[in-house]
Amino acid sequence: MKILVLGSAAGGGFPQWNCNCEGCRRARAGDPLAQARTQSSVAVTADGSQWVLLNASPDLRAQINGNPALHPQRGLRGSPLAAVVLTNADIDHIAGLLTLREAQPFSVYATGRVHDVLASNSVFQVLSAGLVARRPVKLDQPFRPAGPRGSELGIEVEAFAVPGKVALYLEDPSADANYGSRPEDTVALKVTDWRHGKSFFYVPGCASMPDWLAERLRGADLVLFDGTTWTEDEMLVTGTGTKSASRMGHMAMSGSGGTIAAFANLDIARKAFIHINNTNPVLLHDSAERHQAEAAGWEITYDGMEFPL
Repeated sequence: MKILVLGSAAGGGFPQWNCNCEGCRRARAGDPLAQARTQSSVAVTADGSQWVLLNASPDLRAQINGNPALHPQRGLRGSPLAAVVLTNADIDHIAGLLTLREAQPFSVYATGRVHDVLASNSVFQVLSAGLVARRPVKLDQPFRPAGPRGSELGIEVEAFAVPGKVALYLEDPSADANYGSRPEDTVALKVTDWRHGKSFFYVPGCASMPDWLAERLRGADLVLFDGTTWTEDEMLVTGTGTKSASRMGHMAMSGSGGTIAAFANLDIARKAFIHINNTNPVLLHDSAERHQAEAAGWEITYDGMEFPL
């Protein structure tokens, strides 16, 4: 199984189009120590020819064009992308579906909650029901994604709820303390090559690390985990926003309650941050925060990074 990081940044990418923070200035200027990144998405293949997309980034067209493995391989029209699995309804994870509207068959897998969001917005009807199968996913029930014509793709996926928050545009301030969020609003994925038994976890959004989640991840071959901010108050301190990491539904990397501390004793073979916000100093190769994360055994994903399992 091969995992290909198509995009490693959070919503807005790096540099973000309207941000003039230090990191974005350096990335925009072409500084090699501030490598530009597109919005987060991952592609997985078990056979090297058929690929499953994990989240559909708004930058998907550029990501496909930038990765030859995802180019049309034969015939006048076609694509090796056979299926898409969505972890939530965030704009940076569903907007790329609109890029795939040119009469190309594929399957979309998501929880019922996310499918309802797509169905309620008529713009997604450009994905013809006759070509794009919308397949519901049940939490904690492994399934084997199939191509649009039922072809086996060689992987098994299990979606399970993790602490998080409903997408910003779906928040209901009158609902409850978590803005009307439901378990199906934020899921993680365990992806397994069912022929060879290797697996990894994809967790691009997570608000906390309860004991049950730590035990579920313990000893994993690979975990790609939410790396949105370095500190809880990063957006406020940098003047780029008004919300804390937890208010946005994310764990900060640093601090006693942060991701690095939570993973310290989980014996994970490889652990890498993905969905990294443009304000996060770990994006800068020469930052103290980057060195601290790497010293703790973390890798910082970049566009085009590959993980063979």
